Amino acid sequence: MDARSDRNAVPLAVDLDGTLLATDLLWEGLFILLKKNPLYLFLVPIWLASGPARLKQEIASRVDIDPASLPYREPLLSRLHAERSDGRKLVLATGTPRKFAEAIAAHLGIFDKVIATDGVDNLTSARKRAALVAIYGDGGFDYAGNSRHDLEVFDAARLAIVVAPDRAATRWQARNGGELVRGPERSLKTVLKMLRVHQWAKNGLIAVPMMLSAEYFNPIMLWQTAIAFIAFSAVASAIYIVNDFFDLALDRRHSTKRKRPFAAGTLSIPFGLASIAVLVTIGVVAALFLPVAFAFVLVGYMIITLAYSLSLKRMLLIDVLTLAGLYTVRVLAGAAATGVEVSFWLLAFSIFFFLSLALVKRFVELRTAPPPPGERIAGRGYRAEDHDIIAQAGLASAFSSALVLALYMDSVEMRELYPHPWMIWPLPPIVLYLTMRIWILARRGEMHDDPVVFIMGDWRSQVVVLIGAALLVAGAWPN
Repeated sequence: MDARSDRNAVPLAVDLDGTLLATDLLWEGLFILLKKNPLYLFLVPIWLASGPARLKQEIASRVDIDPASLPYREPLLSRLHAERSDGRKLVLATGTPRKFAEAIAAHLGIFDKVIATDGVDNLTSARKRAALVAIYGDGGFDYAGNSRHDLEVFDAARLAIVVAPDRAATRWQARNGGELVRGPERSLKTVLKMLRVHQWAKNGLIAVPMMLSAEYFNPIMLWQTAIAFIAFSAVASAIYIVNDFFDLALDRRHSTKRKRPFAAGTLSIPFGLASIAVLVTIGVVAALFLPVAFAFVLVGYMIITLAYSLSLKRMLLIDVLTLAGLYTVRVLAGAAATGVEVSFWLLAFSIFFFLSLALVKRFVELRTAPPPPGERIAGRGYRAEDHDIIAQAGLASAFSSALVLALYMDSVEMRELYPHPWMIWPLPPIVLYLTMRIWILARRGEMHDDPVVFIMGDWRSQVVVLIGAALLVAGAWPN
């Protein structure tokens, strides 16, 4: 008997979470469940008290997964297809709920047998080893796994195939040998992509109250604004990670969002959860250096963004109004951090200006990936026929923001704050230029980014913003 025939006589058992899949279906199922109804969070500890098997069974009974959209480890999957073609028996041996495991096995069509968790036994570690040994005997199977939960199974296998291992599995492989199949390295670029560092540009709005109060060189205000920026950026990144968790299925069906670290499986969900804890801690510690009012604004921002991720983003018009409000909250945060009083004019301008930019986002989504007639865009409340009304509302909001600014130019508050108010009169046409240009590019199909981030990265917009800032400084210059 040749080597290939000898190998094929021994079945190959394959773990699922973290091994064949670059994700963990228990976590994914939990987020799907909480997205359906956040109140399930109160039942999770009760289920877990009865053991992991009960928790997995309860989650699996309430949610469904799409096997076709999951992030498979392609090198291992290709190898399994080749092994199957050579006549080798393949076994899916996983601690994942049976419902999920059988759906994946049916989708792939390469497994002869499925061994998975049911409502009684959590098929991991010693239980998985016992189940495989009972069927195939000690050393009567090869096994592909990835984590500390697989170490006992490795010990019972004829050959261990260690795939994208965690620290415990890496140490086991170094001591005992076996095949090592490395996974993607966790790079700084991937972590920065998880944090959405480019989105931190939005938090520059925190500096608006300080700028409008003409306190450009006040060191205390500069320090307060910088600390507020750090707090908001950390908390915003934490919320982005939470949002990614709840949108995994949607992101994987999107042409560009499917490349996000958690959707693609380049970062693990536990790593993301640990990152959330670190980021929220940074935000809380930073807030301790600022007035109490800032902490209240920060907590309010967290609550609203979580509500947006869980529900509000799927509601027609409520989503864009919430986005406009979240931009305005950043301005309020800057005011709370520095003690600057926020005027009615600033709030009115912010609401209309940011509503226009929020509507741009929805307009672009409908234009680039229009849903079939009569159906809503995935994860949103909009249909293809809403395209025109969104554009009309966005343009109306843009002109309204310029009108509010123009009225402010002739207000008592303006004349009291700025010694040279006539220097600031060009601001309304500057605002119109920014918003109208964004809408023109959106209608041309040339807008592919968040409009606020676009403004921060587009050199023409930057020049216009710098001109506007120079006019503000000139208008506030002492006589």
